[in-house]
Amino acid sequence: MQIPGAIDPVVAERKPDADPRRDILGLTRPELKQALLDAGLADRDARMRAKQVWHWVYHRGVTDFAAMANIAKPVREMLAQRFRISRPEVSQALYSTDGTRKYLLRFADGHEAEAVYIPDEDRGTLCVSSQVGCMLTCRFCHTGTQRFVRNLTAGEIVAQVMVARDDLGEWPTSTEGRRVTNIVMMGMGEPLYNFDNVKKALQIVMDEQGIQMSRRRITLSTSGVIPEMRRCGAEIGVNLAVSLHGVSNEMRSKIMPINKKYPIEDLLAACADYPGAHNARRITFEYVMLKDINDSDEAAHELVRLLRHYDLPAKVNLIPFNPWPQAPYACSSRERIKRFSDIVYEAGISAPIRGTRGEDIMAACGQLKSASQKRSASGKLLENVQMAEPIW
Repeated sequence: MQIPGAIDPVVAERKPDADPRRDILGLTRPELKQALLDAGLADRDARMRAKQVWHWVYHRGVTDFAAMANIAKPVREMLAQRFRISRPEVSQALYSTDGTRKYLLRFADGHEAEAVYIPDEDRGTLCVSSQVGCMLTCRFCHTGTQRFVRNLTAGEIVAQVMVARDDLGEWPTSTEGRRVTNIVMMGMGEPLYNFDNVKKALQIVMDEQGIQMSRRRITLSTSGVIPEMRRCGAEIGVNLAVSLHGVSNEMRSKIMPINKKYPIEDLLAACADYPGAHNARRITFEYVMLKDINDSDEAAHELVRLLRHYDLPAKVNLIPFNPWPQAPYACSSRERIKRFSDIVYEAGISAPIRGTRGEDIMAACGQLKSASQKRSASGKLLENVQMAEPIW
């Protein structure tokens, strides 16, 4: 029988959009300039217009060429005929009582993915998806119960940032006072199975003439796709988070079938070789706390031994398991999680317990799934793409 995650996925093709105009969202600056050259602009004019359009799209959040006031009207009309600046349909948005916001986004071909905004006292984190569904079938994760459909394009990944900033009223962009301060590639899908699109999208988000998100504020989470991990560090340069969740091959393979292809010792060796990892820029290991599965004192001590053996600059995020319908696990008790954390802390390794956010709208870690969910009694549902005023 085929082991989910033990082979590289075969990616379904994206169906063509009904709108024949080329979508600007997701083009790099050089690609945007080339598109304008192909549209008939001279080199000097294309360079200037590309800079102007880029500013309007990524600094001001404009979706209509007619609003680009510093571009001559005939050029604006030409741009509108040949190009578009897309946003996916917000088919559902849920607002949690704790301020978390979850967006169910429907793309041009009808497929859906979710993004989640999580506010905190000193930051606002946007959890971004990289695929429609996921083929890795990690047993603790709700997304893993959904059929894998396809990779998201670079434009569809960037669009999640744009939708959140639309909703939060963050245009024009600024590095001060912004509410989306951090991005985590921890939504639906395995980002390193969609490496090229994720790389391109993050380069657009980090561009100094646009949204200007610092690479130090972006974290990419992987289940352990070892061949792409070094590329991630060398070519994207963002922080790395690794879904570990077990301290032996037997334990981890039961929870995460991908471990049968990339066993734990190979994974940790790849983490030790991750470009740019050091004590001031530690690798985060995510560890979901599953009752009577991976939460014993012995497991905590083995986790410490492994991190020391591979000399890893590490932080361990302990994540209380977030339930979902028909989930095969239960969450460890508060006392057990605290005891596990203390053992790791006492060994000199940071092991904070992550607070659960957005659980009432199924937006917590491991709960994302693009099928529409019933409206939460304590959440607010938006329909028809219309976004609400901020609720705090």
